[in-house]
Amino acid sequence: MRDITNPRLIWAKGILFFLLGLLSAGMLISYTRSWTVALLLGITVWAFCRSYYFAFYVIEHYVDPGYRFAGLWHFVRYSWSQFCRRR
Repeated sequence: MRDITNPRLIWAKGILFFLLGLLSAGMLISYTRSWTVALLLGITVWAFCRSYYFAFYVIEHYVDPGYRFAGLWHFVRYSWSQFCRRR
């Protein structure tokens, strides 16, 4: 399978992910009708976005500039190797 290189397809994919997130969040909140659930959902999304930023920006630019991650699985393997090496 090849990587997507067409900018229009990349934008379409991003917009579809955004719409899917909005639809999912809207359905969850309408199902529970709770401000607490809406707040917790917002915090959850924010926290996962920050952890993703940490994995793909902070580590590559501040911790180990020579390492490049190809995905979350590579980040998990890298993190595990760093943890085991420090023990």
